[in-house]
Amino acid sequence: MTTRGALVGALLAGALLMVIVVGEARAQAPTGAPDGPLAATRGVLERTSEIVRGPGDRKEKLLALNDLLRGFLDTDALAELAAGKHLEGRSPEERAEFMRLFRELFVRTYVQRLLLFDAPQFAYRDERVNGDTATVGTDIVTPGDRFGVDYTLRRTPQGWRATDIKVEQVSLAQNFRSQFDSALAKTDFPGLLDTLKKKLDTPAT
Repeated sequence: MTTRGALVGALLAGALLMVIVVGEARAQAPTGAPDGPLAATRGVLERTSEIVRGPGDRKEKLLALNDLLRGFLDTDALAELAAGKHLEGRSPEERAEFMRLFRELFVRTYVQRLLLFDAPQFAYRDERVNGDTATVGTDIVTPGDRFGVDYTLRRTPQGWRATDIKVEQVSLAQNFRSQFDSALAKTDFPGLLDTLKKKLDTPAT
């Protein structure tokens, strides 16, 4: 597999979006409105970089990243996109349990991978706002390549939150949906919940 393919594959397989955003933002990058989606995304990415580059051991950094990302990632929206039709007809208890498990697994998987990559450059491309939804375009620049990571966000009372991420135009939510479709072709919804629980019960490495 090429270096580019390996990086993109790791981003998707690792449930990752900003996985390699520990690089410095370009000075000439657009700024957008002070309270807009680009500014919100930039703030999270720059804080992520500070945590990764800062003092503390791996465990301390992962805890800090976990707290930071819970305020930026709209995991309920991601879960609904990822589960799609499979949430139809589920009891309130099953839906709530799926949302909880997805949130815990997504955030844990993500933060576990934030420290796996060296620090490439991170460039901001544009901000497109349509009412209460927006898209922020970014580029990841590694020594040997460059590829796009685009964030879909929505405005909430708590600010702009990410509801989906596309890595080289591949939707993270759609990637999860393919995995859930495959799993649910072999088991039922309670079986899927048991699988997610087992993944969470596996000690983090």
